[in-house]
Amino acid sequence: MGVKAYSTDAFVLPLPAGHRFPMEKYRLLREAVSDWPGLEVVEPPAATDEALGLVHTQAYLKAMVEGSLPTAMVAEIGFPWSPAMVERSRRSTGATMAAAVAALSGEGLAFNLAGGTHHAFADRGEGFCCFNDAAVAARWVQAQGLAHRVLILDLDVHQGNGTACIFEGDESVFTVSIHGEQNYPFQKESSDLDIALQSGADDQAYAAALGQALAVADRAGPFDLLVYLAGADPLASDRLGQLALSLEGLGRRDRAVFEWARARSLPTAVAMAGGYSRPISLTVEAHLQTIRIGLQTLSRI
Repeated sequence: MGVKAYSTDAFVLPLPAGHRFPMEKYRLLREAVSDWPGLEVVEPPAATDEALGLVHTQAYLKAMVEGSLPTAMVAEIGFPWSPAMVERSRRSTGATMAAAVAALSGEGLAFNLAGGTHHAFADRGEGFCCFNDAAVAARWVQAQGLAHRVLILDLDVHQGNGTACIFEGDESVFTVSIHGEQNYPFQKESSDLDIALQSGADDQAYAAALGQALAVADRAGPFDLLVYLAGADPLASDRLGQLALSLEGLGRRDRAVFEWARARSLPTAVAMAGGYSRPISLTVEAHLQTIRIGLQTLSRI
């Protein structure tokens, strides 16, 4: 038994030849951690309609499940609709829900080896995101009485526009996003704190932004749970990222977040979020680094 890492790799999403989303990173990540001491890789439960309905509208859920989404909405998501897409999306959301519950139930730390689907709004999906896993996880633990206030720290390179919109004006969930100003989504929403970085921002600029974000989160707290979207797409090698972080800089980011959480005894659920480097092994190494640093820093706080 060890810290739980929830893998959705068994739930294959068939994509057309040449599709640009790198699904293979999930398999490579799961294979790499399958025998790590202190880590237990498990299959996540599927998010139920009840759980998804805490965030998403009934009309959207019905259309998603039945496959009756308008063509334009399917195009905005970026995946062709299929029952497999719905099942994988349920499992990816269920993985972050399960990670949040595990972190709050004495583990202190748990991982979703996928997740970070922060472009999904209450009534629609966008940008390869069908259901908003961080939002559903936050609402689920609140509904179960496991947490009252949740911090969602989104360090994917793209703004978590869906998450920001879902929780706008809601004091029980504090949303922070550090992202590329010139990057997708081109129409931003308003998180509780948005820090937009210029293209080419390096390790030093990112560290300064993160220090600012954590100071603001301190003033906004206390919180019962941290949901951390640990995107690998700020890497300089990322083909969609536009920032210039080194692998070492990304590691310093992760260590700063985990040490901040440890100092506050804050249970933490981690989703891997984005990563689109070529070769994809660079993204996988960044995700592995996040898990390694989390285990070193935050296990059983």
